[in-house]
Amino acid sequence: MITRRDFVRSGLIAAGTAPVIPTILARSVFAATAEGVHNDRVLVIVQLAGGNDGLNTVVPYADPAYHRARSALALDPTKVLQLDPSTALHPSLTNLERLYGAGQLAIVQGVGYPQPSYSHFESMYVWSHADPARQRSDGWLGTLLQSQLDQSGHPLTACALHETSTPAELSASSATVTVVDSIASYRLQGDAAERSAAPALYRQTPGAYGALFDTALATAQSGISQLQQTQQTYRPAVTYPTDATAAEISAALQLAASLVVTQPSTKLCHVLLGGFDTHQDELARQAALLTALDASLSAFLADLEAHGQAQRVLTATWSEFGRRIAENGSGGTDHGAAAPMFLLGPAVQGGLHGEAPSLTSTVDGGNLKYTVDFRSVYQTLIRDWLQADPSSVLGGTFPDLQLLKV
Repeated sequence: MITRRDFVRSGLIAAGTAPVIPTILARSVFAATAEGVHNDRVLVIVQLAGGNDGLNTVVPYADPAYHRARSALALDPTKVLQLDPSTALHPSLTNLERLYGAGQLAIVQGVGYPQPSYSHFESMYVWSHADPARQRSDGWLGTLLQSQLDQSGHPLTACALHETSTPAELSASSATVTVVDSIASYRLQGDAAERSAAPALYRQTPGAYGALFDTALATAQSGISQLQQTQQTYRPAVTYPTDATAAEISAALQLAASLVVTQPSTKLCHVLLGGFDTHQDELARQAALLTALDASLSAFLADLEAHGQAQRVLTATWSEFGRRIAENGSGGTDHGAAAPMFLLGPAVQGGLHGEAPSLTSTVDGGNLKYTVDFRSVYQTLIRDWLQADPSSVLGGTFPDLQLLKV
């Protein structure tokens, strides 16, 4: 006989003055269905956490100021992947160079925001909430999700993949977000008896909490069923990298591909690659991270193409800030400001966009001035890709960027 007390002891529901959504929800947050966008496009957001060094990613290799500021860290002009007479990619980004040549990589230069913060937490807040004033409580994608994306009650409309909590970008008071560490681990917790007894016990919960538990349980079960279907029907068409640095982002992007291929209702995927806070030993550390990023993104796009799904997907990268222009004394760089963003896929208007920031006209004692407000990029993603209303999400309008062919 399973009782409510047994559930409390097992951790399936929490004891306290008010019930809370328990672990049996398989880490999902549930909301009412929203109305708005009805298309089959998918946006994949790749967060490069820690502050990627933009100057050694999109390299001003012909600028003497770059070499003066980085006597140890400046990349060899003969080894970078030259895009034009002044701009190159890091040598690790060979697959992205190929995509650039094929017109499937758009590089937005000098992306940032007014009065930049050099705190990881504050700057991540700004980017995640599209709010340099740091006053909003909902993330920009969460706001979009709950107000305009047609979820139709589907638990996999928005997913954070190989993560353990909802990213701030996707958080909102009534947004449905499913956090999936892996398909194998995404299941109801507890033993078989507890799982089978859960519906009856939740129906005994009085008032609004009982209704909430009933809805939550049903939605969790639906998500589990959908992911099991994905696991049974999807087979990767390419080999994803498995080395230690790439393992997490590679697995997350493979999971994103599986959802795109098998779940037509999926619209938003969030994945993360951390480790970019390169205060020391930057040359080796960033090279390893960019190699992992390059190989994983290339495999992801090739997988989508092989499954006939590439046209539906746009992938965008961001990092909370770049690094300072000058190197430090530890073989690294300290927190900076403006940095590039990448947009990838058949729909992008390939090439360089925006103005490369000056290395001599700076802010805050040696940081890059932004030339493109990051909200202009978000505006493009919302309006031109997802075909939603960006002003209601961003709180205004921003200079247009021609980043997409569509």
